[in-house]
This record gives sequence, C-alpha cells and structure tokens, in this order.
Amino acid sequence: MPDDPAVIGPYRLTARLGEGGMGRVYLGLSRSGRRLAVKVVRPDIAADPGFRERFRREVEAARTVGGFWTAPIVDADPDAATPWVASDYIDAPSLGLLVDRRGALDERALRSMAAGLAEALEAIHGAGLVHRDLKPSNIMVTGDGPRVIDFGISKAAEGATTLTETGLVIGTPGFMSPEQASGARVGPASDIFSLGAVLAFAATGEGPFGAGSVPALLYRVVHDEPSLEGVPEGLRGVVAVCLEKEPGRRPSASELLDLLSGGAAPGGTGRGSPAYARPPSVPPMGPVAEVHEPQEAPSGVPDEVEVRAGTARRQGRGTTLGGWMTLIGFLSIFPGALVTEAFAGGGAVLTVLVLGMVVGMVGGGILKRQPPAERSVALTAEGLHCRVLRLEWSSPWEDVERITLRPLVTAATERQWVLSVVLRRGMTVPPGFADGLAKNKAGIPLVFADQQDHRAALRRLDDALRCFADGLYERHDALAALLGGHGGRGGAG
Repeated sequence: MPDDPAVIGPYRLTARLGEGGMGRVYLGLSRSGRRLAVKVVRPDIAADPGFRERFRREVEAARTVGGFWTAPIVDADPDAATPWVASDYIDAPSLGLLVDRRGALDERALRSMAAGLAEALEAIHGAGLVHRDLKPSNIMVTGDGPRVIDFGISKAAEGATTLTETGLVIGTPGFMSPEQASGARVGPASDIFSLGAVLAFAATGEGPFGAGSVPALLYRVVHDEPSLEGVPEGLRGVVAVCLEKEPGRRPSASELLDLLSGGAAPGGTGRGSPAYARPPSVPPMGPVAEVHEPQEAPSGVPDEVEVRAGTARRQGRGTTLGGWMTLIGFLSIFPGALVTEAFAGGGAVLTVLVLGMVVGMVGGGILKRQPPAERSVALTAEGLHCRVLRLEWSSPWEDVERITLRPLVTAATERQWVLSVVLRRGMTVPPGFADGLAKNKAGIPLVFADQQDHRAALRRLDDALRCFADGLYERHDALAALLGGHGGRGGAG
C-alpha cells in the first residue's frame, strides 16, 4: 500500500499481514533474511500521554514469556517516532483459515488444540500479562501444535483517549469476554472465556454467540448463553465452564490443563464434573498436523517432496575404472595380434582384434555408465526420511534443531550439495548418516548429474524445507544466490 513504510527499525517490510485497533502488522526481513512479524503502533495511540511507558513495561514482560505455544517477542523500540514490536513470524495457517479450508476439528485434534492453548495462556499469565484478543486469527496452527501470536501489548493502549473518542476497543466481538464487552476490569479469566469461544469455533466452524452486528454480538456475549451444539460431547463441559459469565467461575489456565488431563473443574459438580475427562496424556495434534498450509508458502509444494541424487565418489570411481578398462582393451589388441600371427596364422588375427575392441568398449562402457550410489531425501509436514542404498533413517521435525542445504566444500561444480541436519541434544544419528564425529549431526550428500535438472531439484527441496521445516531451516547464502531470494531462516522467523 502507498502509505505503508518500507523500513521499520533495522527491518525491511515486504508485506502487510493485518491491521487492528492498535496498528498494522507487517512481514519484516532482517539483514540476514530472517522473517519477523512487525507490529507498528498507530501514531495517534503513540501520542497518547503515558502510552510509551506502558508499552515499554508490556514489551519487557512479554519478552519473558516462554513455552512451546507462543511466538516470542524478539525486538522492540518503544522510543521510536512510531513505536513497534517484532516477534517470530510463524509460517503457518491461522486457525480461522484452517477451519475455513478444512472444516471443523475432530475431538482428538480439538483436545490437543485446547491443551496447547491452555499451556500458552499459562505462560502468558505467568508473566503477568493478559492477551485480551485471543481469537482464531491470532492462533497459528503448525505441524506440532498451535502458536499464540499478538500478545503482551494490548494493555498499553488501555485508557488511551483516542480509543475512547473513536469508540475503539481492544478485542474482537464474538470472542470477547463479558467483562470486556461491558467495559469492566479485565484479568486472566477474560482470556479463558475467549479460549472457550475459540474452541467452540474450532469444533463447529461458528462462534458460540453467532454472527451479526457488533452491538448484537456484544449483547449476546453479556446476556445470552452460548450455543455449544456441535461441540464434541467429551469436551462440551470444558468449553462450557470456560464460557461462564462470572470470571470467578472459570478455571485458570493451569486448572484447565488439569481438566484436560481428567481432573475436575472448580466446584467438582455440574459443568465441573469429570464427565468430560480424557486419558492422562495429551495426544499429538493428529489431523491438524497434516494440514500445514503456510500463509506465504512457495507455490506448488505437495504433501511430500522427494529428491533423488547420487554421490560423487561412486560415480568418479566408475568413470576411472571404465577408462582404464577401455585403454587396456585397446592396448591388448596389437600384442595379441602379433602372438596370434606367430602361432596361429593370419586367419585368427582379425578375431583377436575384434575381441580386444569388444572387451575394451563393453568393459569400459559398463563401468563408465555404472549408476551412482543413489541417495534420496523425502520431506513431509511430519519430518524427513533419508535413504542411502539400503540404509534408511527418519526423523520427526520435533527432534530437529537445525537443518541446512549447503554446497559441498570440495565440490568442483555447483551440482554437489549436502543436506546438514543437527538434532536436539540427546538424539543420535545412525551410522551411515553421521556427519563427522558428532553423534547428533547428519550429512546427506546430493550430487546431481545434469546442470539444469539440479537447479529444479534444489528449488523443490528449498521450497519444501521452507514449507515443512517451520523455523528450523537456515537457508544458505550460496543457495539463495543460486535460486534467488535471501539467506537466513526460511521457516518461522
């Protein structure tokens, strides 16, 4: 858009991701190519007395939020002419987009979603923050679970006169808590109500208070009972207790995790009965893990991408041996002809000549054309699978700490590359795939025979890594130079 800035702080802005009451969110690139979600505060809010100090406190608190289920704050400048805050960019679809494209979640996926979001809120509330705008578009669904984004700065805008004058509020009608809708004091229990509304949406494709105008939605949130028809029976009680009108009757994030582990809600009766208990361990995301559709994923990436290639050593040996056999075959022609002339007469000379040529051409041709030792790499939303001859090795993405596609250091051409994988501490790479002495590092050499085909294969592999290896893929500068684009992390920020 013409009024969008090109640069904020040290980051180049490449696209507008969204806009809300506090400002706009952009996709930003660091100098190394790392992608970030950069939220730029509206100038009129930034001009409000006291905002910057509140903003500074909120950002400092937000940086302390840990856990697996949030997009961490990595940079901010409360003192800039236009204040901004940057967080990891989660390259995955939002819950709203996911439900719109694939339909409502089943009970297993919904239960895992609920547990992940409860744990995210536990971390946010533990840092002294309240999200205030938990909704489907602020929840990104990756292959290993949900990520909560856009938290930790809404409170800084509370009390801003510009919001009061324009009638703007922080929150989204239909997912607000009754206390938000009525202008009362907001605390962690408000996020629990929003979580209940989010889960109802994920289970049915519709919010629990229907659709309509903002005043109508806010009235229903405050006065009407939520519609939970379509929510799986095993989770209906959990969602219902989250949607209690009175904040004190809702469970905390920690209590909600207990409920999802088979415990009882506060009070132990009615909606808090163990009727909606589940097995003690929270299952993985299940079907949600199979619908990884990045918002800006490279086009044409299927559910699985496989790249096949050979290795340089086997091919080189075959060529060398083939050349020697060709040379030996032809050099044997003339001595063989002389011996044949002396002992067998001239009639056998032609036979020896032909046999020598056949041995040289066939033997040399077979070895020169001997196929290289095949290696293949297959990537999916769940992880990677590598094969070298008859050896196979698979690793889920949760076991991977870092993955890079780099040129072979000793390569004479740009057709020789190595897929380097570093596993998390405690994980071990099997023999045949280990890279050096480190037990947690793998190296899979890929040697492409054709100059044109190798670029297409590298592009497919690069696209798949950027799509599937969410936040793990570090794009090598040499690959970026070959294919275009930027180096740095190719996944989530």
